[in-house]
This record gives sequence, C-alpha cells and structure tokens, in this order.
Amino acid sequence: MFKQEKTKLAVENSKEQNKISQGTKITGDIEAKGCFRIDGCVEGKVTTPGKVVIGKAGSVTGELSCENADIEGNFNGKLKISGTLSLRSTAVIEGEAVVARLAVEPGATFNATCTMRGGVKAIHNERGERERQKQEQSA
Repeated sequence: MFKQEKTKLAVENSKEQNKISQGTKITGDIEAKGCFRIDGCVEGKVTTPGKVVIGKAGSVTGELSCENADIEGNFNGKLKISGTLSLRSTAVIEGEAVVARLAVEPGATFNATCTMRGGVKAIHNERGERERQKQEQSA
C-alpha cells in the first residue's frame, strides 16, 4: 500500500510546472518530470517528458527534448519533439529539429533543418505494404 501512495505522489508532481523567470540565466543540463515555462535564458540541455513553453523573452541555446513545445522566443540548437512543435509569430528558431508535427504561425523565423517523425512512417509503411501486395497479386 505504501508503494501505491508513493506512485500517486510521483504522478501528481509530474503535472506541476517549473518556471525559469525573466532575468534568470541557467548554464547546464536540466532534467525534469514536469512541464517547463522558460522566460529567462538557458544554455545547455533541457529534457522533460512534458510540455515546454519558451516565452517571448525566453531563450534556449543547446538541446531541447520534450513531448510538445510552444515557442514564442528564441531557440538555437537541436530540438527533439516527440509530439507537436508550435512556433508563434515571434519565434526565432535556428539549428535542427526532429518533430512528429509542426505548426508555424505567419511571421515566425524557422532557419532549421527539419525531420518529421511519427505519422510519416506509417504512411510510408502503408504504401510499401500496398506495393508489396500488388506485386504478390500480379505474380
């Protein structure tokens, strides 16, 4: 019974949001279980299974790995987003992005190489399966 209570506490903590306020600069790697809002400056690697929001005044230089990201500020480095990357009109992105889905508002600056993962693989697999079935039927 004690283990179950501990597990519930860990799940509840992962829903809490971490915040890096404007005027704060962090250099180094950050790993968290909850979501993040960054209005300050981060230089390093940020890793979380949740969502990351980079506000208008926020800046990240390095690597960002998360489920979803909503960017209004600046990012320079490598993005690894397992879900949706949303770029607001004030966003400035430079570097490399690996995402499942991408949403870009008019006015956003996106100077990055982008690789789409996730749903695209399923489409390729379906096409490959259809072609293989056609070949088997014609043989």
